[in-house]
Amino acid sequence: MSRYVLRRMGFLLLTLLLTSIIVFSITQFLPGDVARILMPRDASEEAIAAKRTELGLDRSPLVQYGAWAGGFLTGDWGTSYAWEIPVRSRVIEALRNSLMLAAVALALALPVSMGLGVWAGLSEHRLPDQLISLFSLSLVGLPEFVTGVLLIEWLAHRWKWFPAISSIAPDTSFIDALPYLILPATTATFVLLAYIVRLTRAEIVEQLHRPYVRTAVLKGLSWPTVVLRHVLRNALLPTITVIAISIGWLIGGIIVIENVFNFPGLGRLLLSAIDNRDFPLLQAITMIVVVGVMLANFAADLLYAALDPRIRYE
Repeated sequence: MSRYVLRRMGFLLLTLLLTSIIVFSITQFLPGDVARILMPRDASEEAIAAKRTELGLDRSPLVQYGAWAGGFLTGDWGTSYAWEIPVRSRVIEALRNSLMLAAVALALALPVSMGLGVWAGLSEHRLPDQLISLFSLSLVGLPEFVTGVLLIEWLAHRWKWFPAISSIAPDTSFIDALPYLILPATTATFVLLAYIVRLTRAEIVEQLHRPYVRTAVLKGLSWPTVVLRHVLRNALLPTITVIAISIGWLIGGIIVIENVFNFPGLGRLLLSAIDNRDFPLLQAITMIVVVGVMLANFAADLLYAALDPRIRYE
């Protein structure tokens, strides 16, 4: 197991290096001159050139990458072009908000979706399976902004259970922020619910038709034991992959949901960085999201090895 963990960590570091090169290269090819965007419209060419020198944009791409990568590793993520504040503090603040939202969304989505998926798989072709399948299929084509607007209309405006706007102040504690997180987390839950339910249901049905299930029953094991200790353990492997990918989406990819609820997360900050051609902020956010996805996939690999020992020996 230790050898397996070290091997996966080596791949993780190599992937991080290649990703940093790709992220930096993409920002170099984005259209628009940052110095010209930041300067007034009537600024002279000399002033624009001086601004470009001040930002270090007149250096070679290789020198710029070395300075950026070295600063990122040492905690100096640069200064935001648009706000002229340290990028690190701004990103950490948004990351904290996104992690709180992701935690609430996963706490809502995982038990419900996996429970419904298992129930549907165990009730194959019967009424519960048909109802759950119909419900999950109806959620697949429902856009996030539609779900968010409906939740705001019913749960916020009509019933007044939760705030309609999820704009929280910096350093707000998780307990104080929880009422503001429910609606955007519920919106994200509906997106996750459809995929996880369908995938879990399909894997449960597939595992139930495997010979080892019949063998376990013939050996005298109770049906709950067969399902919990054997069927569910094997059926969870593909579901873990979807959950790992979903964590990255929850951290930095729910731009639509964050804009609907005015939530100050990484996704909304990323959109602002793209609009302002704020390269230090854009690079830092992208790397943080990539690191989050990689750590989630690394945790998924460890769960694979724990659930199926054959994986770590291959």
